[in-house]
Amino acid sequence: MNLSSFSPWTPLFSMGEQIIDKLFPDPTAKAQAIQDYLLLQQQGELKELETRMSAILAEANSSDPWTSRARPTFMYLFYLVLLILVIIAPFVGIFHPDAMTQFYTNVSLGFKAIPEAMWWTFTTGFLGYAGARTYEKTKGVAK
Repeated sequence: MNLSSFSPWTPLFSMGEQIIDKLFPDPTAKAQAIQDYLLLQQQGELKELETRMSAILAEANSSDPWTSRARPTFMYLFYLVLLILVIIAPFVGIFHPDAMTQFYTNVSLGFKAIPEAMWWTFTTGFLGYAGARTYEKTKGVAK
């Protein structure tokens, strides 16, 4: 079993796999060691997630208006862009179809110019914000 395939961002797996191979020649003992190793790794990821959540909650509860409102402001801006692209532009396109063809060509080229890493960063931030808000609401601490 290749542990490296479970978590590509954790270089310790390859080292852990080599150690397990050397220490446990018996397949049953090796399988148990791998299971224990994965459990430890999973607990570490849970701790990392808890650390991230605490940072998000600390920012949301900050007394500084910019710090506490930066994420919602960004999200509202994103919603505005979606509103324009999905509702307003098609409505305007009814009256000016040639201009809308050029508009959507330009928008498409603009989205393609954004590096993939930035999309992943945005997606992570969006999901983190949504997760933090859900957590706040379920715990009854939402404003």
